[in-house]
Amino acid sequence: MRKKLVAGNWKMHGSLAENAALLDAIKPALQGIEAAVCVPFPYLAQTQAALAGSSIAWGAQNLSEQAKGAFTGEVSAAMLIEFGCRYVIVGHSERRSLYGESDELVAKKYMAAQTAGLTPILCVGELLAEREAGVTEAVVARQLDAVIAAAGVASLARAVVAYEPVWAIGTGKTATPEQAQAVHAFIRSKIASLDAKVAEGLLIQYGGSVKASNAAELFVQPDIDGGLIGGASLVAGEFVAICQAAAK
Repeated sequence: MRKKLVAGNWKMHGSLAENAALLDAIKPALQGIEAAVCVPFPYLAQTQAALAGSSIAWGAQNLSEQAKGAFTGEVSAAMLIEFGCRYVIVGHSERRSLYGESDELVAKKYMAAQTAGLTPILCVGELLAEREAGVTEAVVARQLDAVIAAAGVASLARAVVAYEPVWAIGTGKTATPEQAQAVHAFIRSKIASLDAKVAEGLLIQYGGSVKASNAAELFVQPDIDGGLIGGASLVAGEFVAICQAAAK
């Protein structure tokens, strides 16, 4: 049976005081549960200090595809490693839509993360118009294919995939457990057609308005291996309840 991983994506939220209160609240409640928080760059040092020695991992929400150089404002994978990061989110729908990140750029960031020893959380998912047009699987396949072409299917043994239907992010809408499971099963079967062992061990998270009230029915699905949690990860009680649902 695959483990389940729940990762909180804080997006551009938080302050030193708010973070301290949140981390203090979740740390004792999540001991022994596979959980992580992905925080804005300025708060990595605070998060590292607060969570060092705990079972909770931490990571970043983005990185540069470049290793070093004259790239003002960018943050490299090596820099994230120095702050103890284990994970980094790549290809989040907001990065793709708001900042124009292409499938090819996401693949480069994915490879930069793995080269440095980070585990990329690779986000894939469709827009509402694409779901309504019946091309969800084609969109997700295209996003996966860009990474597989660049890094190889074996690289997924050192990655996490997060399926996030864009229409269910921050909207209050959630894919039904059956809708989410169908796409997760498609992802696993696609990978299995290339490497059955990698597919069997691959962690595929669901992201899209996951809450304490719906986490259990999502996580019980056979191909949903936890969640990439947005707004609910900023509320200690909600995030703890979601993580506990995944651990059952």
